Amino acid sequence: MPNDTASHIRVDIVSDVVCPWCAIGYLQLARAADNANLALDVHWHPFELNPQMPQEGQNLFEHLSAKYGITAEQSHQTRTQIANLGQELGFTFAFSDDMFMWNTFRAHQLIDWADSLGQGHAAKLALLKAHFTDRRNVSDPEVLGEIAGEIGLNADAARAMLAAGTHAQPVREKQAFWTSKGVQGVPTMIFAGKYATTGAQGEDGYGRVLDAVLQDSAA
Repeated sequence: MPNDTASHIRVDIVSDVVCPWCAIGYLQLARAADNANLALDVHWHPFELNPQMPQEGQNLFEHLSAKYGITAEQSHQTRTQIANLGQELGFTFAFSDDMFMWNTFRAHQLIDWADSLGQGHAAKLALLKAHFTDRRNVSDPEVLGEIAGEIGLNADAARAMLAAGTHAQPVREKQAFWTSKGVQGVPTMIFAGKYATTGAQGEDGYGRVLDAVLQDSAA
């Protein structure tokens, strides 16, 4: 993002690391901000799409079929749509029939810990890539430690944090806070603490939101 502009907009994003529309929405927003020469001050917040998901995970199609009743054809169509959108945005969704959905509570703890070290944004983006592009198990403490190391943090410290559960309660409290504010779907984005959107809005949609925020701040 550009750093030489006086225009900075804070964006709070409530999302999950296994939510494809969260990745798409953020990338659309980032592109809209680049087009407008704006710098975003992004803060990620935890939301679990499947809080009851077992640690061993579940086959993605089996999960979606049981949760939403979708057919194999519908699943394929949706995956193709998402993959095409990702390709346009420079992000690879490497869907496969043996892809898994994971419990993300530990992943959110890693983001919370990384955020305390100034690396929350990097951790979030790395986890999105780990799940969707590399098909890694983002519930596995070993994998999460590796991801921490890949963004310049101490892998052993990350694993020790997860083992101790020091960020479990803070994550639960943050989840409860956003739920209490009415967040039920992700991505939910709050711009400058005033404007909220839910779902991926597209580059043009985010461009209009950013323009409205700028006009409001200038009024």
